[in-house]
Amino acid sequence: MKKVFNLFSLVIFALFVFVGCENSDSTKGTLTLSITDAPIDMSNVTGVYLTVTEIQINKSGSNWITLEEFEGPQTFNILELTNGESALMGNFSFEAGNYTQLRFILDAPELTDGNPSNPGCYITFSDAPDQPLFVPSGGQSGWKAIGAFKVPSNGDVAITADFDARKSIMKQGANDFYILKPTIRLIVDGQAGKIVGNVTNIPEGVDIIIYAYENNIYTEAEAVEPVNDTTALFPNAVTSAKTDSLDHYCLAFLAPMTYDLVVATSVDGEFQEVLGIVEDVVVESRITTSQPIDISTL
Repeated sequence: MKKVFNLFSLVIFALFVFVGCENSDSTKGTLTLSITDAPIDMSNVTGVYLTVTEIQINKSGSNWITLEEFEGPQTFNILELTNGESALMGNFSFEAGNYTQLRFILDAPELTDGNPSNPGCYITFSDAPDQPLFVPSGGQSGWKAIGAFKVPSNGDVAITADFDARKSIMKQGANDFYILKPTIRLIVDGQAGKIVGNVTNIPEGVDIIIYAYENNIYTEAEAVEPVNDTTALFPNAVTSAKTDSLDHYCLAFLAPMTYDLVVATSVDGEFQEVLGIVEDVVVESRITTSQPIDISTL
């Protein structure tokens, strides 16, 4: 009888351990994180290099959590990640739930560092020496990305962080130093769509830039040169795209809603004028919306 009781106790213990492990695993989910970028206005810029040493996430009502599975430091040239291109940062397993923020800890010089010889974040030019990218508190409090996403139990979610160098990089001061401002949005890939198309009847000698705005947000003030060097043109654009050598454009990683496309010209990276607006372009989740643009009809 004693042996039967011991065997019964052993079975109950094993079941308890098994259920405990199952419950522990079921509270976790997987995050697949990628990064992308929008084209920069400055035509002489050939690279924007960011070195990420650590990634942290914030759960609603909780403290910051470090993604231990991220193998840093990793360096990315985000200018290679435009027109719908992205780079995988990793797959991370952690507690399931609703999250609202993510931040990147960067190997970035601060303004008090002077002119560092080997900065982890820097910008390269076709006609000038490389310059460090100064990030206020980037190596301490991090570079924050805002956007809600849910990590499901025993499931996975893929999100993309859009760095948008066009709005992030500001040239400031008498010595033309470059500051990287926090302009990052988070997009849940499974909810995102994109707008693509060809542009015809382009005026000779200009580049075409297309800015995507949430419906009815754009005003003429968006195209007015800022009075200081802390804000970019078209500051409220969700993202932007430059036509390629085939006059094709791609606005990727867009949340499902209605957009207005502001079509502008640029010469050598300098804004010239707004040619017109294509209104009421509808984006749906996981759908590619085709929107050709004929400049002569704007």
